[in-house]
Amino acid sequence: MLEAYLQRVVDVGDLTVAVGAGRPRTYGDGSGRPIAIRMKPGSGVKLAMNPELKLGECFMDGELVFEQGDMFDLLELVANNPRFWKKPRTAALRMRETALRRLQQINDRRAARRNVAHHYDLSHELYARFLDADMQYSCAYFTAPGDTLEQAQAAKKAHIAAKLNLPQGGRLLDIGCGWGGLGLTLAHMAPELEVTGVTLSREQHAVAERRAQAQGVSGRVDFQLRDYRDVRGPFDRIVSVGMFEHVGQPRFQEFFDTCGRLLADDGVMLLHAIGRHTPPGRTQPFIAKYIFPGGYIPSLSEVLPMIEEAGLWVTDLEVLRLHYAETLREWRRRFQAQRAEITALYDERFCRMWEFYLISSEAGFRWFGMMNFQIQLAKRVDALPITRDYMFADEQRLAQGGTTAPTRGGRPQASMRLLSHAAWR
Repeated sequence: MLEAYLQRVVDVGDLTVAVGAGRPRTYGDGSGRPIAIRMKPGSGVKLAMNPELKLGECFMDGELVFEQGDMFDLLELVANNPRFWKKPRTAALRMRETALRRLQQINDRRAARRNVAHHYDLSHELYARFLDADMQYSCAYFTAPGDTLEQAQAAKKAHIAAKLNLPQGGRLLDIGCGWGGLGLTLAHMAPELEVTGVTLSREQHAVAERRAQAQGVSGRVDFQLRDYRDVRGPFDRIVSVGMFEHVGQPRFQEFFDTCGRLLADDGVMLLHAIGRHTPPGRTQPFIAKYIFPGGYIPSLSEVLPMIEEAGLWVTDLEVLRLHYAETLREWRRRFQAQRAEITALYDERFCRMWEFYLISSEAGFRWFGMMNFQIQLAKRVDALPITRDYMFADEQRLAQGGTTAPTRGGRPQASMRLLSHAAWR
């Protein structure tokens, strides 16, 4: 079965496969890097029947071993042979996939806590092995060739802060605050800003609290173990980075309705999330089963109608394409460098599972249509300056260690708004 499947789907590349002690067989046109794998008996049938799930499982369980090349090379070959993943999709199958997607993404409060714990309550030592020093577990922003991960993550925070048009005072909510790095950075950028960060991860919450105390800002930076739906507003600014992917499609409207309720009338929100450039789909099966249960990567066509329904303005939208691929490449490099230590924390199977997660995620951003989007939102049409110039000026100042521009009453000065309502008369 595996031989017939590979003959049908591999047209480009140089792939050699051996099953057990059997004779190796080669597929493709001989172009590109040679890849040779050996599979245990029986694993080939599983791979041919369900390649999207079983490729990762066979690798994780040691049933697929590379004798030449590696998993990244194999996924590049898959990208060059688009029939590799394709299965006949009838109307009935599409309906079944849609129904299953909704069931898997119910994400009520109990399910949300359980799903977050599955991934984010792993040892802090694991994440410290491959993330930057500030523990940013989301897409970095590479502004120049040769940027280090630390530089790119700092640039990401300045990029986000500039889009928030931070006031000096007021209240900011960080939905899905992680280990606290972004909230703490924003608090230093705006020295009079009160920051509230919420997470469902006990591990992240404990680390974030310790960091706030160590930096002497726990009086105005409050990290809470709380569902964002249970927070009370209003907030002058709301930011959410890397959390929306866990909301689930059935809960999108609830998310934006809640953000609208929490946002002050003249407030601003910045949503940073992973998206897909293709029409709506489903979560990659291996990722859904082993890495992010309940998660879903949306198309913009799914997100924008929910924003409109919530009565919010889209005041700016940016698509970041290859930035996450570069981020994941650096995470993967650091993970490999610390592999022995991570194996000691968990085991070999866990390491292979995470290697496949990191490699397949990078491949997703390079070849399979994944991207990041940043959507700036407001309730009022005049909540922000009418040109984007303020973003560039603020970003440059904040990236160099500056703080927010002077404000009056917690709001940008009239000069920052460029043109008041009266000026248009």
